[in-house]
Amino acid sequence: MGYEAMTEVRRERTRTERLTEGLTVALATVLSFGLLLGPAVVFGATAWHLVTDSGTTGFSRFSAPAIFLALLVLPLVLARLVFRSARRKGRERLTAAAPAALTLLGASVVPFAVLCLIFGYAD
Repeated sequence: MGYEAMTEVRRERTRTERLTEGLTVALATVLSFGLLLGPAVVFGATAWHLVTDSGTTGFSRFSAPAIFLALLVLPLVLARLVFRSARRKGRERLTAAAPAALTLLGASVVPFAVLCLIFGYAD
C-alpha cells in the first residue's frame, strides 16, 4: 500500500471563473476599506485629542492610540496571513486573493462594531 506517483492535473479555469473571483476580491476589498474608513477617522481624531490634550495621563496618551491602531491593522494582518498561506499551497494569485479579501471584509466588521458600540454607549 505504498503511495503511487500521482500527477496533479491542473485544468485551466474559464474566463467566467476568473472574472467572478476578480469581482469578489474587488467588491470585498472596497467594502472592507469602506467599513474601516469610519473607525479610522474617528479613532484618529480621538487619538489626536488624547495626545494633544493637557489633561490626559501619559499612559492614556500611549495606550488609547495603540489600541485604536491595533483595531485598524488587525484585519490587514489577518488577510495577509490568509493570502500567504494560500500562496504556499501553490494556488494562483487570484485564487489566493479571494479568501484573503473575504477575511479582510469579515475582520473589518470588528472595528466598525466597536465604533458603533462607542457611539451607542457614549455619554
